[in-house]
Amino acid sequence: MRVFVAGGTGVLGRPLVVALVGRGHQVSATSQRSANLPIVAALGARPVLMDGLDAAAVRHAIVEAQPEVIVNLMTALSGPSADYGKWLDVTNRLRSEGTKTLMSAADEAGTRRVVAQSASFMTEPGSGPADESSPPYLDGPGAIGSHVRANIAAEELVLGAPEIEGVVLRYGFLYGHGTSIGPGGDIATAVLAGELPIVGDGAGRYPLLHVSDAVSAAVRAVDHGGPGVYNVMDDEPAAQAEWVPYLAGILDAPLPRRISPEEAAKKLGEQAVYYGNQLPPAVNAKAKAELGWTLEYPSWREGFRQVFA
Repeated sequence: MRVFVAGGTGVLGRPLVVALVGRGHQVSATSQRSANLPIVAALGARPVLMDGLDAAAVRHAIVEAQPEVIVNLMTALSGPSADYGKWLDVTNRLRSEGTKTLMSAADEAGTRRVVAQSASFMTEPGSGPADESSPPYLDGPGAIGSHVRANIAAEELVLGAPEIEGVVLRYGFLYGHGTSIGPGGDIATAVLAGELPIVGDGAGRYPLLHVSDAVSAAVRAVDHGGPGVYNVMDDEPAAQAEWVPYLAGILDAPLPRRISPEEAAKKLGEQAVYYGNQLPPAVNAKAKAELGWTLEYPSWREGFRQVFA
């Protein structure tokens, strides 16, 4: 099968390309940096230079490749996240503008299925355990709302193409090598330094996901399951008040301090309050049942120990 991976050199892209090549697929994979093209070739895929916000380049790359399936993993999250809103700006554009161009090119190329990355951490506070039908936090404050709206816009584009099977994978917070919750990552470094506080009661339930499990879900979605949205996270939604001290213990780091939601909003931003103290738990039953997806790391507890061993 001809598979086109948009964003083939990122944290998910590289292992996904390896997995797809290993299953015998003919894989084309993109990078916006020419220096990364030899990496793609070394993974066994056909390298493609493509900026996801360059409409002409996206159309040319996809129409030339004639893929049966596209996996869209394009983000711009590799830099520091000190200013949360600015950090998300380009990714939000890739979700909205980039997805629109990609879906148009996919239709022109006769692509049968598009598998697109989205996020599971965007449900309205107080909505209870979140499944795929739970209301998104579209009116969330500041950068939260803008990111949720960009994700939902992308999802609607993927699901609304009449001739294409649209599959949306709402990933949880990724952890593992190369992520912010991995050795040398921003969050792990902050925990190690005792600089990641617990907000209020720390009741926000993070949907965590090991990188290898995120990759296996994408592999399954290439040729399993019907069109639609799938929550993709582990089996144990993690309260901030549990996972941050747990990671601190693994790292032999100081126990985290607590700060009020008001202080967190002022010093860290509204997203710190939402994720740390308001985010509802999410469930993954649909992905397991319909994609036939199984987790290598059902709990972040064992996953953290593997990553930071």
